Amino acid sequence: MLLAELVEASAVVGATRSRKAKIAALAAALATARPEEVATATAYLSGVLRQRRTGLGWRSLTELPTPADASTLTVAEVHDCFERIAEVTGAGSQARRAELVDALFGRATGEEQTYLRGLVTGELRQGALDGLMLEAVAVAAEVPAAAVRRAAMFAGSTLPVAVAALTEGTDALDRFGLQPGRPVRPMLASSANDVDEAMAKAGAGEAVAVDSKLDGIRIQVHKYDGRVRVFTRSLEDITDRVPEVEEVVAGLPASTLVLDGEAIALGPDGRPRPFQETGARTASHVDVATLRAQVPLTSYFFDVLHIDGEDLVDRPGRERFERLAALLPDPLVVPRTVTADHDQAKKLLARVVSSGHEGVVVKSLDAPYDAGRRGAAWVKVKPRHTLDLVVLAVEWGSGRRQGWLSNIHLGARDPDTGGFVMLGKTFKGMTDEMLTWQTERFLELEESRTGHVVTVRPEQVVEVAFDGIQTSSRYPARMALRFARVLRYRDDKTADEADTVDMVRALHATE
Repeated sequence: MLLAELVEASAVVGATRSRKAKIAALAAALATARPEEVATATAYLSGVLRQRRTGLGWRSLTELPTPADASTLTVAEVHDCFERIAEVTGAGSQARRAELVDALFGRATGEEQTYLRGLVTGELRQGALDGLMLEAVAVAAEVPAAAVRRAAMFAGSTLPVAVAALTEGTDALDRFGLQPGRPVRPMLASSANDVDEAMAKAGAGEAVAVDSKLDGIRIQVHKYDGRVRVFTRSLEDITDRVPEVEEVVAGLPASTLVLDGEAIALGPDGRPRPFQETGARTASHVDVATLRAQVPLTSYFFDVLHIDGEDLVDRPGRERFERLAALLPDPLVVPRTVTADHDQAKKLLARVVSSGHEGVVVKSLDAPYDAGRRGAAWVKVKPRHTLDLVVLAVEWGSGRRQGWLSNIHLGARDPDTGGFVMLGKTFKGMTDEMLTWQTERFLELEESRTGHVVTVRPEQVVEVAFDGIQTSSRYPARMALRFARVLRYRDDKTADEADTVDMVRALHATE
């Protein structure tokens, strides 16, 4: 398979707003890949390399050799070259990487050089997000999309699922199941403006579970073979950073467990400490013992997916919640009330917020654990309007903020295009510590500069509060946030998990 085939497909995907057309283009390209090329083709069409690190960045790709006149590079050759680049270490490594880059890019046409640079830097904005890729895999392999999504839930990755579907078909997808020790994609919650709306979506008049929404870090904990591993919502293994979580699950009576929950730093009064403190604890590898003493974490769990050889993901929420309550001592279970009474749920929301937490999550008692999707089975309610958006650019500050990157440009995810739609700017809510951090962070993500504006790769998620949404001709979506202010940066979320412009439009329509 020639690299040019993927470049052409990527161009088609990036040029259309039609979800159906994107899926068709991706599927057509995948269908031509040989079995040994499927994993690489899937990764490249998703806009990423298969190597976690290559030692390359946009600065190392600013001066490239003269492009080739004709397309000769194969997908396999490109992958092998990046493998060699990733393996380069030690003295002289920079020069050796430069040689390999020149050899690779010297065989690439102009369009292929642009494409490869985008893969390396993460700037390939072609609109092929993971959900689209899973649909494309299903079309290319002629297998049910639901089977592909379910396999990806258990695999935690699209690549092995694509390989199985495209080389072996539906029967191969059936082999993917919950395996303790291998994280699964977490079930996600959609949003509602109030308790009444949330209960209507999740319960349709029936009783629902109303969980406290804690202001912590999502964790998935696996106990198996005499060990415990702790994963984040992005499936990163953080076991060595959170020993108190590991210890509390190790002490539970079941020998094999998969639990879904939150880790949170609480103050002496039981109220949550600032989210940044919890985030710093789970992000740091350095001197964990000291950090644990200074900022201890408390574990809470709200779901159980597996107990001693028995998978529970397909069981209704009612059964999973009952099994969790029977297995764990009360202090380890997220505060939960089962009710059909809207007034009772509203009072619970008020109590949760007054205790310093975010709000509630209203959950269906009939729904299975549907990982990786935002549906109506789980619906979160917060007393203030908040959105998880992506920073698209940052402006240098003036006056007291001179020398800091300050005013951030906010974008909502557009699932139809795979891009982001700007909704406004804000410099409110930023402490000096946050300004220092974000200046360093956004310079790392810098793509270009125009005057005082630094355009950045759309990777950093930020949670903002706002007072409303107004119609505005200034921005492409014809909407703008009113009085947006930064609450926190969300390093536990990727840009693919940011809130969508459709969600913002829905909020705007209710005002």
